Amino acid sequence: MGTTPCTARYAAHTLLAALALTGCSSSAPPPAAGSASPSAPTPVSPVQVCTSLVSYWAKETLLGTKWSGLDWEQKGLSNEQYAIHEDAVAAGRAEERTAGRDKALELIDRFVARRCAEQGGATGSSESQRPPV
Repeated sequence: MGTTPCTARYAAHTLLAALALTGCSSSAPPPAAGSASPSAPTPVSPVQVCTSLVSYWAKETLLGTKWSGLDWEQKGLSNEQYAIHEDAVAAGRAEERTAGRDKALELIDRFVARRCAEQGGATGSSESQRPPV
């Protein structure tokens, strides 16, 4: 008398599995050999990450924004990056007193870029992260 419930259930599960598998596959053709995808992300170096992150938070601290009071861990900084942050804020405040806020923000960018480059991204963290001596 027609399809048994088990057979219908099996067919439904098979159909769902097939739909799930085809839904996960890419329907776009692969890019031509030798061509770069325009949306492919560019790898970011530790120095670039350090510069962007520390410069952002140092300027936020100088400006006294709502989130500037977060601690170094909440800002996503390593211990070494936080040391750069503190030095950059101090230098920025000194520059702001003599040359104004705009010059202080420019100084922070230069200062942080130089220090992050010198320290290779300044990714060192707490004492517990250092190898035993």
